[in-house]
Amino acid sequence: MLLFKDFSFEAAHRLPNVPEGHKCARLHGHSFQVRVTVAGPVGATTGWVMDFADLKAACAPVIDSLDHRYLNEIPGLENPTSEVVAIWLWDRIAPVVAGLSSIEVRETCTSGCIYRGEGVGG
Repeated sequence: MLLFKDFSFEAAHRLPNVPEGHKCARLHGHSFQVRVTVAGPVGATTGWVMDFADLKAACAPVIDSLDHRYLNEIPGLENPTSEVVAIWLWDRIAPVVAGLSSIEVRETCTSGCIYRGEGVGG
């Protein structure tokens, strides 16, 4: 069974490694949407994979640390593409959320990525 919780944060960034003249090289902001998905069996007694409140309590502090920030100033986010943000979130959420299955990051309503812990090249 897959269970998910959605979060959001507002942040500014620029992408330092894009070609000269690329619009994303300029400072801009997004209303980022994040979906954290957990996989596991449905508990025989509880009837759930995980308590939504526990998932929120584990993830919210990590995601809140990005809210209303300039992402490029955060260690590990010097080139804050959606992909890099997803990996950064995974690295901080996986140790505290058993069964973490994926992290989805959307920087617009039509553009985003899904990371499943495969590593940068995976």
